[in-house]
Amino acid sequence: MDYRFSGRMNKLSGSATREILKLIKRGGVISFAGGLPAADMLPAAELAAVSDEILNSPRVKEIMQYDVTEGAPEVRAEIAEYLGDFGIHGIGADHVQIISGGQQGIDLSCRALLDKGDYALVEDPTYLAALQIITSYEAVPVGVKAVSDGLDLNDLEAKIKKYNPKLLYVVPTFSNPTGGTYSAENRKRIAEITAKYNIVVVEDDPYAKLRFSGSAVPSIKSMDTAGNVIYLTSFSKIVSPGMRIGAACAAPELLGRMTVCKQGIDVHTNSLAVAVIGEFLKRGIIKRHVEKVLPIYKKKQKLIVECLDKYFPDCYRHTNPEGGLFIWGKFEDAKLDTQALLPEAIETCKAAYVQGNVFYADGSGHDCIRLNFSNPSESDIERGIEALGRFFKSKIQSK
Repeated sequence: MDYRFSGRMNKLSGSATREILKLIKRGGVISFAGGLPAADMLPAAELAAVSDEILNSPRVKEIMQYDVTEGAPEVRAEIAEYLGDFGIHGIGADHVQIISGGQQGIDLSCRALLDKGDYALVEDPTYLAALQIITSYEAVPVGVKAVSDGLDLNDLEAKIKKYNPKLLYVVPTFSNPTGGTYSAENRKRIAEITAKYNIVVVEDDPYAKLRFSGSAVPSIKSMDTAGNVIYLTSFSKIVSPGMRIGAACAAPELLGRMTVCKQGIDVHTNSLAVAVIGEFLKRGIIKRHVEKVLPIYKKKQKLIVECLDKYFPDCYRHTNPEGGLFIWGKFEDAKLDTQALLPEAIETCKAAYVQGNVFYADGSGHDCIRLNFSNPSESDIERGIEALGRFFKSKIQSK
C-alpha cells in the first residue's frame, strides 16, 4: 500500500521519552528517563475503594452515559476551589474545563490558536511534547533564553517584536526539564508583557504540589488581569498518570474554543476517572497523599544530587530544584553528544536518561541530559548514577 500521509507528518517524530521507554520495557534497565511518579507511591488502595463505591452507587448509570465536553459541573466546581492553592481565586465551574491529562490542554490551546506558519515562544529548554504539539500544527516554536529566576525578559520582548507570536508556552514551577522555578516578579512581568502585546500564555503547572523545600510562588494565572493566561494543571503526577485527568482554567471565551476542539477529539474525558478525582478532592485524599509522598521525593532528590556530585565528571553542572521530578545538567566544555551516546549508555550501564537536544526549539543542547529521580528506587539511583558517571568520564577521557 502506498500510504499518502499528510505533509505535516514530515516534520514530526516520535516522543524521545516514549521511544526510550520502549527500550526500558525489555527489562534490566534503570530508568531516569520518564517523568513517572514512584510506582509504590500511587494511591492504589484509595483509588480502588473510591471507584468501588462509585460503581456501586445509584449515580453509576449517569456516569456510564455521555457527559458534557467540559466535564461534570460538580467536579469542575471542586477543581475551581482547588485552584485557590495556586493563587487563582474568584472563579467558578465556567472557568474550568476537564481535560485528558495536562498534555491535552497544550494540544487544545495550540489547536484553537495556531495556524500554519504561526510562531509560538517557549523557554529554552522546554517540555519536549510542547515542541512536538506546536510543530504538529505546522507552527514554528522559537526559544526564549532562560535566566536564574525565569525568562530573560529582554529576550522575551525582543522575540515578541521579531516574530509576533500568538502564544507563549511556559512551565514556571519545577520546570520540565530543568526543575527551575520562576520568581514572583518574573511571573508578574511575563503577565504584563504578554498582555501588552496581546499574546496568550499557556502556563503548564503539573508539579507545583510537589514542593519539598522553599516557599510557594503564585501562578502567572493569579496575576492575569487581561484574560490572556490559560492555566493547565494535572493529577497525573500526584494521583495517577494512567487516569489521564487534568484541568484547564481560562477565560470562558478561550475555554469555549478549546471545548469545540475537544469535541472533535474525544467528546469528553473519562467520566469514571473524573468522578474519582472529584471524590479525591472533596474528601481531602489528594492533600493527604501529597503529604505522604513529599518526604520520600525529597530524600530521593537529595540522594541523586549527592550521587551526581560524587560520581559524575567535574565538568557536569546540574540544577538543585526545590521540588518536582527532574534534575537537569550540562557537560560544560566536554563536547559530548548525549543523543549519540544514549544507546551505548543503555547497553553498557543498563541505565537511561533523556538527551538534552529534544528540549530545545532549535535542537541544540546536545551536551545536556535530564534525569528523573522520583521513579527509581534509592538503590537504583546510587547504582545507576555511578554507572553513568563512569561511562561519561570514560568518554571525556577518550577525547
